[in-house]
Amino acid sequence: MLRSRIIPCLLIHENGLVKSVNFSNYKYVGDPINAVKIFNEKEVDELIVLDIDASVKEVKPNFDIIRKIASECRMPLCYGGGIKTVEEAVEIINLGVEKVALSSSVLNDFTLLKEIGDAIGKQSVVVVIDVKKSSSIFSRMTYEVYTLNGKNKFKYSLKECIKFINEIGIGELVINSIDNDGLMTGYDHALVKFVRDNTDYPVTFLGGAGELDHIGKLFEDYGTIGAAAGSLFIFKGKYKAVLINYPSFVDRYNLYSK
Repeated sequence: MLRSRIIPCLLIHENGLVKSVNFSNYKYVGDPINAVKIFNEKEVDELIVLDIDASVKEVKPNFDIIRKIASECRMPLCYGGGIKTVEEAVEIINLGVEKVALSSSVLNDFTLLKEIGDAIGKQSVVVVIDVKKSSSIFSRMTYEVYTLNGKNKFKYSLKECIKFINEIGIGELVINSIDNDGLMTGYDHALVKFVRDNTDYPVTFLGGAGELDHIGKLFEDYGTIGAAAGSLFIFKGKYKAVLINYPSFVDRYNLYSK
């Protein structure tokens, strides 16, 4: 039975762990392998690791670092970055990764999304969509999709992308708010509602969490859902000292109960 999950998201840039604000101003915060070891001790629900260089630089996934992360990881692991072929997705699953995260490659070729799902099982396929708010000519808020770390505006809207994905079938959607990234002021609840109104697939939301109450509010308002965060689990205090953290079992239980 699917339940709500609290998911740290780690970004890898130039082989180091970084944090960003609005998909820019990258700050080095440590070694990703060390972060995985600490999250093991804290018994996290799940872990998302995204290599934000691979697709931009048009290079293959770094199988060496994937192998190292997978060998250390003691929780379900989702890995994304640079996956452009069925063979690469299969190899990553064979390294011990439970889910592959796909973005620009499959958004540009929905046939590839189906082929990867057929090869590794749709339950192991996660599609990550990075979005920004945009006002239409009628002053109604819409959401536009961007690829390659927010650099390229995609030809289809968020609603259109979700429609295509619904027709193909996947394991999960991860919706990443570029507007809220790194701000730690809370999730975009209008975005959450928009996505939940347009798909029945499991959805995880990323971008904006700055305190546990933000996650609790997400669970309270939307029920079974994934709450992902980066800064919340990397920084501590108003000066944002780097300190890997994660809620205790008691705190998690209270959040899940909302």
